[in-house]
Amino acid sequence: MAWPLDQREQTRQRILDSAARLFALRGFDAVGLDDLMADAGLTRGAFYHHFRTKTEVYDQAIAHAARVGSARLDDLGSQGLGQLIKHYLSREHAEGEALRCPLAFLAADVTHREAAIRGSYTRFFARFVTRLEQDLSGPPEQRRAQALQLATTLIGGVALARALDDEGLAEELLAACRQGAQGLLEEGEDLAAALG
Repeated sequence: MAWPLDQREQTRQRILDSAARLFALRGFDAVGLDDLMADAGLTRGAFYHHFRTKTEVYDQAIAHAARVGSARLDDLGSQGLGQLIKHYLSREHAEGEALRCPLAFLAADVTHREAAIRGSYTRFFARFVTRLEQDLSGPPEQRRAQALQLATTLIGGVALARALDDEGLAEELLAACRQGAQGLLEEGEDLAAALG
């Protein structure tokens, strides 16, 4: 008997939620299908009703996390980038207690994956940079470089903070990244005001 489409889609979303969280915290190799499905509250057999391979769910979990992150950025509204900087570069995010951005949490893991996965990650990164570029102030010709700098500060700051075993140094790093990212925003606003 076939499941109703809405129930099937809800189950798929549960699997993707679990996959995005577990892959971000542990990486591809450390997450087994049994772990993934248990986390989603399902049996291993249910996996194959939604995905063919672990690689496929990994790829789709990146896209799923990207959609969730984009929706959360939309929810920030006019506070957008300032709030993004504050929350993204927080210790809670770096420790995986808050929303886990796959760009930061999977940066090292993705380098060991096949071309299709790297392609998904690259597309997500490009969309993230474009989104930042749209939200930045300043002359259009400078926004792209500012968006790339901001993306690098956000993603790199969290990825490095996660790798450090010295909490004090990790917090110092995150604080410096917050300051640098905020400086990029202010620089763009100052340029926009000067030209405005």
